[in-house]
Amino acid sequence: MAEAWNGFKGRLWKEEVNVRDFIQNNYTPYDGDEKFLAGPTEGTNKLFAKLQELQKAEHNKKAVGLDGKERTGVLDMDTDIVTGLTAHKPGYIDPELKDLEQVVGLQTDKPLKRAFMPYGGIKMAEESCEMYGYTPNPELHKIFTEYHKTHSDAVFQVYTPEIRAVRRSHILTGLPDTYGRGRIVGDYRRVALYGIDYLIKCKEADKANIGDGTMTEEVIRLKEEVADQIKALKGLKEMAALYGFDISKPATTAKEAVQWLYFGYLGAIKTQNGAAMSIGRVSTFLDIYINRDLEAGLITESQAQELVDHFVMKARMVRFARIESYNNLFSGDPVWATLEVGGLGQDGRSMVTKNDFRFLHTLENMGPAPEPNMTVLYSKRLPENFRRYAA
Repeated sequence: MAEAWNGFKGRLWKEEVNVRDFIQNNYTPYDGDEKFLAGPTEGTNKLFAKLQELQKAEHNKKAVGLDGKERTGVLDMDTDIVTGLTAHKPGYIDPELKDLEQVVGLQTDKPLKRAFMPYGGIKMAEESCEMYGYTPNPELHKIFTEYHKTHSDAVFQVYTPEIRAVRRSHILTGLPDTYGRGRIVGDYRRVALYGIDYLIKCKEADKANIGDGTMTEEVIRLKEEVADQIKALKGLKEMAALYGFDISKPATTAKEAVQWLYFGYLGAIKTQNGAAMSIGRVSTFLDIYINRDLEAGLITESQAQELVDHFVMKARMVRFARIESYNNLFSGDPVWATLEVGGLGQDGRSMVTKNDFRFLHTLENMGPAPEPNMTVLYSKRLPENFRRYAA
């Protein structure tokens, strides 16, 4: 860790998992203007052009569902493999251009291909396929009806007759059987700052310290949940290894910091189909690594912008297979991969860094897009140059 943390200040974040303390001790507020920003690199232009081709094909592809309705907007769907951290082989925007990708990793083995996610409810997973003309493997239906309880099944088992009645009558909507999860925002920055092995070590300590030795129902349940978290962290490391990366240790460069953080987010979107799969507030954190590499002459501003552009490009590619009523409710195919920039710290300091400008600049380098949602945490106390640029 000494090499990875070289030049970073602070004490508390080195003694415990505390990303906030790391940021407060190391970020550099920026109140200048946007003149330092760089345009898209040749690699970014080539990759984004390929992505635009795929997005156009996705938008134009027509499919007739089992209900006879014609729909567009889905390029491909998996019907044989249940999603998981290592369920699919490594995927790239274009295998012939994969060396250009500064940030690698897809939800499945192909770009814009939607994963089969039955753990929330097998009927919803099947319906989301069938409405676009895909037929899920019958063996998966058998597994998730006879051998494995889904979230939806568990919820229906505890519904009272009254709840079932008002649901059937459409008096109540958004109930847990179809809206089992809300906004999921993991702290994916931890993967970059500490590495998986240290996070596992901390989780193992947590598991050992649960309770006072008396195996109550609450203690047993909590120990099992922490054991699942440890298993997931190990799976995350295996997933990264498929792409040729070892995330067991902390990131040592800006490029690794972006990639490690993205692997954390990729693990989430591979395994969870939340109503909103937010990325969170990562710009200030990543600026610390980028600023260190810039000062050391390891990267240029153009390369720094390329890292951010490719990170955002991957966020624009997040896709989920969802039922028609969900899409109709939100007028489209939203993911809400929200990414926050700006804002103030608890000490009143502006959290704006050069990286907040870089993230907003992706909208100029690659054009506007609904995902990820660029949410500016606005305040009149933010630097005037940033407020003007964000506007």
